[in-house]
Amino acid sequence: MSEGKKTLLVNAGRSKKWTNGVVNPPIQRASTVVFDSVAEKNQATVNRANKTLFYGRRGTHTHFAFQEAMVEIEGGVGCALFPCGAAAIANSILSFVQTGDHILMVDTCYEPTRDFCEKIMKKMGIETTYYPPTIGEGIRALIQPNTKVLFTESPGSITMEVQDIPTLARVAHEHDIIVMLDNTWAAGVNFSPFEHGVDISIQAATKYIVGHSDVMLGTAIANEKCWDQLREQSYLMGQCVSPDDAYLGLRGLRTLDVRLRQHAQNSLTIAHWLAEQPEVDHVRHPALETCPGHEFYQRDFTGGNGLFSFVLKSSDAKATTALLDGMQHFSMGFSWGGFESLILANEPKSFDSLRTVAHPHFAGTLIRVHIGLEDIDDLIADLKAGLERYSAQLALRA
Repeated sequence: MSEGKKTLLVNAGRSKKWTNGVVNPPIQRASTVVFDSVAEKNQATVNRANKTLFYGRRGTHTHFAFQEAMVEIEGGVGCALFPCGAAAIANSILSFVQTGDHILMVDTCYEPTRDFCEKIMKKMGIETTYYPPTIGEGIRALIQPNTKVLFTESPGSITMEVQDIPTLARVAHEHDIIVMLDNTWAAGVNFSPFEHGVDISIQAATKYIVGHSDVMLGTAIANEKCWDQLREQSYLMGQCVSPDDAYLGLRGLRTLDVRLRQHAQNSLTIAHWLAEQPEVDHVRHPALETCPGHEFYQRDFTGGNGLFSFVLKSSDAKATTALLDGMQHFSMGFSWGGFESLILANEPKSFDSLRTVAHPHFAGTLIRVHIGLEDIDDLIADLKAGLERYSAQLALRA
């Protein structure tokens, strides 16, 4: 009998071989693993890549439980762990390219992903072409004979465009191109990557998997075609994580469904409220029709979360500062996915360095919010007061 998503999140990675009869797999720390005989050492060496205690960098039972859980939840055949999401992205790409190769990268990618392509890959002789998130079948025209990887992120970073992943994957696979997806927004549960043609699904587990803004952690899950290469290349590049961090990732899975549903409910309520405010030009929330690619969200996703953006009607810096500086329940900080609400501003000119071909067509300041688990009335009151300060500052400068 197949398990429902909620049940799976509770049970994944909790087999008795990892728990030893207690509810949660204990934290097992190790660098050196000792063997009782030559035969035992030889057997461990043969099976070192298959959840066998061999050496600390290969993992302990705590790591194995978390890896097993992530595969059960997201799909694929194996999960590599990394010290952060950026490391998961960089090492996944590096595992499948070499000097002279070419990759296709969505233009709305996470800023550190772009920096990695421009500052490290370029020096290695690996070329990157950025494509607009709405390209669909048009991706075919950008494929070169040496294209090895198509890297997607959906929804897009900051501007929230949702991509047609199945179409991109189909075209890429016609040319034997590996398809990678930054699946952090969906937290591995609201978008099924391997059912939509993805070869490697990557997450910053720092965000919703851990869920408490206190751990840096990355995951990359691969299908059968890519798993051996991803696993061994990442191991050779020295990638490993603390068992304590793996434990916290595993623990976060148990409440992921209930947290995500509350984040999503709160964010959608606030998104609808913001759309009615006179200071707001438009709202970019994948669940709203005003968001580019909304039709693909409806088709491919099973839920949302707390992260979205809205665009103000003005780009006046002092007015934006007045909005931000007086917030009571929204903190200014990078990252998202924790229990707390966050807010950041992006001036239109900032996208000059963040976009190559998909420059946004709006003149006002973009505000990205992560809606946390606070009382919804408190959050709306905080935003209402912020917009009032914003309007008052604009009136002073009129």
